[in-house]
Amino acid sequence: MDPHPEGEPHDRLKAVVASASGLHARPAAIFAEAAAELDVEVTIALDGTPEDEAMDASSILSLMTLGAGNGDTVVLRAEGAGAEEALDKLAALVETDLDAF
Repeated sequence: MDPHPEGEPHDRLKAVVASASGLHARPAAIFAEAAAELDVEVTIALDGTPEDEAMDASSILSLMTLGAGNGDTVVLRAEGAGAEEALDKLAALVETDLDAF
């Protein structure tokens, strides 16, 4: 999946969940830790969810509540300096099978 589709702002990326268990348990912990280490705040939501319902990507509880399963598309959003790099890093994690770690 092209992380920057034509016309898509770089402060918003879509990614497809690759982990067999989705963003639950170990994959959620790995993703939340990576999000917490960033200098920008990142939110996550299932594709089609209103932007104001997006959740804190650095919160394991939020990720577990999100209910993103294998094959689901999520939308990552961030603002400010470093947002593009942060989103690229997190999108790559979402699209990696984190169950194998």
